Amino acid sequence: MTPLTVALPAGDVTVSTVFDGPADPADAWIAVALAHGAGAGLEHPFLAGFAGALAEQGVATLRFAFPYREAGRRMPGPPAHAVATWVAVMAELGRRAPGVPHVAAGKSYGGRMASVAAAEGVIAPGALVYLGYPFHPPGKPEATRGAHLAQIAAPQLFVEGTADPFIQPVDEFQAAVGASPDTEIVWIAGGGHSFEVRGARRAADDVGADLVASVLPWLRARFASPSHRASRESPPDPRERDGDSRETG
Repeated sequence: MTPLTVALPAGDVTVSTVFDGPADPADAWIAVALAHGAGAGLEHPFLAGFAGALAEQGVATLRFAFPYREAGRRMPGPPAHAVATWVAVMAELGRRAPGVPHVAAGKSYGGRMASVAAAEGVIAPGALVYLGYPFHPPGKPEATRGAHLAQIAAPQLFVEGTADPFIQPVDEFQAAVGASPDTEIVWIAGGGHSFEVRGARRAADDVGADLVASVLPWLRARFASPSHRASRESPPDPRERDGDSRETG
């Protein structure tokens, strides 16, 4: 792990980062900053599996911890701390992987805070990818967390389980996503908030790795040059065709 300094209102703090991908970041065709969810950390198997599978496809990833996790706490700190962390991380991603498109991605809380930072204009990623966007707390559909999404001009991809309690009722979530200028939803049939499917026991790292098949075509369509497509694409994965359904907004 490599330390990264984050400037918070009360003073600088240090958080941990992990870089995955080609040995030379310049060999990557895209770079993704990847944030953990509220109750996990950067070392969580789901996140590690997702990052590892991206690395196999020539994608550089920078995983990082939010300050509250670095301090050993389980509950997120003030939103301003998360936004400041995203600012530091995107700047670090630019230093580690210059000259390629940069994407902000995150599981649940981590992705939502990337969207807040983008809506505030303090980060300007080429795109945002949300792995289970927490549109509202379970059972509290009135407490939505999506009004700011329409302020984001960058393309946004939402990877969502159809059984995720954080987005029910689905029609309200779809309406909020559709209000943004460039969005797409990929539905994982039967998936919960962590993309677990009832009756199908699977390791978290495998679940994370398999989600890459739902994200990679979207990234390639927007950022991979013809030469990158010819040299880097692996044979088509049937999961890219049959494992999800897509909806644009």
